[in-house]
Amino acid sequence: MMFETLIRTIPDYPKPGIQFRDITTLLQDRQGFAAAIDALGQHYQGQVFDKVVAMEARGFIIGAALAVKLGAGFVPARKPGKLPWATIAQPYQLEYGSDALEVHQDAIQSGERILLVDDLIATGGTALAAVALVRQLGGVVEQAAFVIDLPALGGMQQLAAARVEGFALCQFAGH
Repeated sequence: MMFETLIRTIPDYPKPGIQFRDITTLLQDRQGFAAAIDALGQHYQGQVFDKVVAMEARGFIIGAALAVKLGAGFVPARKPGKLPWATIAQPYQLEYGSDALEVHQDAIQSGERILLVDDLIATGGTALAAVALVRQLGGVVEQAAFVIDLPALGGMQQLAAARVEGFALCQFAGH
């Protein structure tokens, strides 16, 4: 399936010069959404993950569905102040600002195998923050899945440098 045909591009959002890749149109298409989860599941077929860690907010949708498909638990990596219990945090840079991610302190046990999931990888800042959180808790993260890769921004190379193999269903040129 050509997933990029189901993804809307919104120019100049959230700031001028950014081409925002909106997966809500993919999610609204029942066949496209199912095909995306199936394709990600097939890519990781035969691998065992204890948990899927997905980043707020669109990553939750893909990550939760994929966790069910893979028979894994689900861990949300959220923006600061959104989780109700004791957390650890990791700040990171975005292509258009800065932010932080948090997970519960007891979300991952030492040695658990983790699949990282988000809707899109751009510069890799969000993904690397999630990798740092997982590793701080003793988890093993060697794989990351995305619907979209923006290769011009170098996020996959940043993950590879952190010893994490990235996979995306489709790519878009530019920002």
